Amino acid sequence: MTSQRDQQRRALAELRELVGLPLDTGQIFRRADEVLRGALGYDGVCWHGTDPATGLVTSVLTDDLQLEDFRQAVELEIWTEDVSQFADLRRSSRDAESLSRATRGRPGTSRRFREQIAPAGFGDELRALFDSAGASWGCAAFMRAPERGAFRPGEVALAERAARVLGVALRSSQLRAAGTSEGGHPPAVLLLDSRNRVVRADDRAEALLREIADDAVGVFQVPTSLLMAVEQARSAQAAARVAPRLRVRTHTGAWLVLSTSIMGSGADHLAAVVITPATAADVMPVVFATYGLTVREREVALHVLRGSDTREIARVLSLTPLTVQDHLKSVFTKAGVRSRRDFVAHLIASQVPEIWD
Repeated sequence: MTSQRDQQRRALAELRELVGLPLDTGQIFRRADEVLRGALGYDGVCWHGTDPATGLVTSVLTDDLQLEDFRQAVELEIWTEDVSQFADLRRSSRDAESLSRATRGRPGTSRRFREQIAPAGFGDELRALFDSAGASWGCAAFMRAPERGAFRPGEVALAERAARVLGVALRSSQLRAAGTSEGGHPPAVLLLDSRNRVVRADDRAEALLREIADDAVGVFQVPTSLLMAVEQARSAQAAARVAPRLRVRTHTGAWLVLSTSIMGSGADHLAAVVITPATAADVMPVVFATYGLTVREREVALHVLRGSDTREIARVLSLTPLTVQDHLKSVFTKAGVRSRRDFVAHLIASQVPEIWD
């Protein structure tokens, strides 16, 4: 009989094989589901793509859960304080955590558990972050029926290892895909009401909404990325913070940026969303993450983009010219280029070369 340890070892080996396959994010999630469902012992899962730079959710994929409940999930995640939320999990430097362990065996102390998980018929939740090279490529919430008991320590440990592998696989998928630009197109504008329904949208916005559509559209009439951008902006306004700009990729691989402004503070306030083609500066954090550059290498690369020579970079970063040269060699190797000119050309064109190996 196959032991649980053997099953987990085999699951990790199968996940590692995804790194070398030409799969998109949705395909990786579906293959991962086939591998992990038995090994982790969950009864429901919700997969999410994320903005690599901010970690904000941009898509949802699930065959098990009611997407009608996703609106409540967004509200609980953004508007309430709770245990092991995705942002908290990232700050803790953990790749996975179960609700039962985070609450020390008292999941009922979690508002998310009381208002969503338990009413949906589940007894525990296990969250995982798919991070790699300093960026976020996705995340997931795994649900287990009450009769199965809580997720065990060994299963949480497996989820942590699987999360790291999936982070690499998702990063690899981005690395192989061309980071094409939507340059040349004017900004698109749309207005949403207080219930996130589209009130007005220009023709360009209508077309782009189709380009970033996901499973959530059937329930909310707008893609997950738009829903998250608006709710994050509302939360930021309430807390007197600056709303984050959200990066999202179209079905054809182009990067877009969603910028949201809340108009007024009454119950019938509108949200204005401007969708613009991502500039090289917008895509740069994602590109640097796909290359796997270290923090220092990213600093050196940015100065290269600004046209600084080796001596100038050394002076600004308080390094020796020889150290800067070493960093440049590493940057060029990871980017699959041989010179500054080639490196700058790749980045200005927002292209992500096929350098995964």
